[in-house]
Amino acid sequence: MRYFLILDYNGAKFCGWQRQPNQDTVQERIERALSTLLRTNIEIVGAGRTDTGVHARNYVAHFDTETDNLHTNSDFLYKLNCILPFDINIQRIAQAKPDAHARFDAIRRTYKYYITTQKDVFRYTLTHRAKNLDINKMNDAAAKLINYTDFTSFSKLNTDVKTNNCTIYEAFWTETGNGLVFTITANRFLRNMVRAIVGTLMEVGYGKISVSDFCQIIEAKDRNKAGTSAPAQALFLEKIEYPYDI
Repeated sequence: MRYFLILDYNGAKFCGWQRQPNQDTVQERIERALSTLLRTNIEIVGAGRTDTGVHARNYVAHFDTETDNLHTNSDFLYKLNCILPFDINIQRIAQAKPDAHARFDAIRRTYKYYITTQKDVFRYTLTHRAKNLDINKMNDAAAKLINYTDFTSFSKLNTDVKTNNCTIYEAFWTETGNGLVFTITANRFLRNMVRAIVGTLMEVGYGKISVSDFCQIIEAKDRNKAGTSAPAQALFLEKIEYPYDI
């Protein structure tokens, strides 16, 4: 049986999603909990990596087991969450098609970055003097992203990927009662991509670079041309979309 896990996690204490030697990661914690309950070695496949300190809502991962009806077993879900640390919560377990894949079948992913003008003692936002940022210019620049596919300028250097091409469907800033929220949706993201985009858009907002400069940075395909990456603690992977029949 193949199952999808739909979960949330606070990434502050983890070294990202993906399992790494001698590091505490979300993937490793969930695999350990599942293996304990199912009494066999369980490996899970996530929808994608998140960087150290980045959070996720409605994240998706899949795993295989010979155990039937886990998606209807509320007791199993309860025990699983009891074993997992408080920072990880499995919302539900869904039965999937045998060949369904949490990573490769995802068609859209949405991230949000939160900036606030008020001190945040929980550090889930970037505390910043957002009133000094020109949101109109930032939105003008963000709108240009959908005209490009190669985002090498916003990718972490020396990453093991076959292509730096992504399709961005939307990218925009909205004002909230006490700050700003950046929303971006794409078919895939490169490592550090959203944080690099946010950091560069903030330079547009401060008037350090123009919208035209922002486009030239993308066209340069050079990470050194872009701005400093925004801090991780304010970034959330909000939603992952799949074909209906999966």
